[in-house]
Amino acid sequence: MRRRSLLGTTGFLAVVMTGVSGCGVPGVGAESADLQVYTARHYDLEAAFSEFTNQTGITVEFISGGDAELLERLKAEGEDTPADLFMTVDAGNLWNAARQGELAALESETLDQAVPEDLRDPEGSWYGLAMRARTVAYNPDAVDPEEFDAKDTYAGLADPKWKGRLCMRDATSAYTQSLVASLIDLHGRDRALEIVRGWVSNDVQIMSNDVLLLEAIDAGQCDAGISNHYYVAREQAENPDLNVSLHWASQEGAGTHVNISGAGVVEGSDNPEQARQLLEWIASEGQNAFVDASYEFPVNPDAEPEPRIAEFGEFKRMPLNAEAYGDLNAEAIDLLAEAGYE
Repeated sequence: MRRRSLLGTTGFLAVVMTGVSGCGVPGVGAESADLQVYTARHYDLEAAFSEFTNQTGITVEFISGGDAELLERLKAEGEDTPADLFMTVDAGNLWNAARQGELAALESETLDQAVPEDLRDPEGSWYGLAMRARTVAYNPDAVDPEEFDAKDTYAGLADPKWKGRLCMRDATSAYTQSLVASLIDLHGRDRALEIVRGWVSNDVQIMSNDVLLLEAIDAGQCDAGISNHYYVAREQAENPDLNVSLHWASQEGAGTHVNISGAGVVEGSDNPEQARQLLEWIASEGQNAFVDASYEFPVNPDAEPEPRIAEFGEFKRMPLNAEAYGDLNAEAIDLLAEAGYE
């Protein structure tokens, strides 16, 4: 396996407090916001939260950081936490936060109608708010889409015909870990290990982020790779000449792997009703304000996808199993190590 040594964008983002819609940073003379959001999501939050404030008068501040770091902060603060909402970018992280008792169970007809059943916690502890598909990106000059296994595209990349042609994300990426956890859930550990070993045997080039992966495909350094769909959309928007196309994986099988960005109301929040109101707004009338700028798919089936990603076409998605993503995460990490996937 070849590891491409390039500077990436991974690593913990320092915790930052940002004021939204006239609500400034605490300690600089501004009044306190109505809602405090701990978020691992870093995609244009200000615009969506500002729109929510303009419509409701409820102001929002957020602290940004890594999923695990913010969850540990919640646990350490306990009943004294100022957080009202915990927002993260992986279903497994949401499941883990709920399992550890950090999220309150909600009853909301609005959320139950807006969010598909497999994209929300059955107890109402968390709800998916934006959906991302992790699928195949490829160089159309080097790949005929017929080369991809239509039934199980992820497993098909273990075929020796892809030797020296693949780029993928590193083993520390939550995207990689959740994908492998889904393969364990779908196929069992032995078959999932066989698939990952096949990727390694094909001399997969490991990239530290999806943007570098797409740049490598565009430059002809590899022919295909696995990326979140919205990175393809962003790079195409910035560079219309980008020679990268998107292929929906496993359309004749289990479907394309998806994950979510979602949130739950913090157990013991001082403002649970306002926090619930923010969740309901994002999942309903605020869906497009929340997802369009980041090119993510809305979870609400009544919301139209942003035009650029709508051009990718409709696809069959793999049902999301948040418990598997969370409960099998450690096993996925062990499997990656056993397979020699760095």
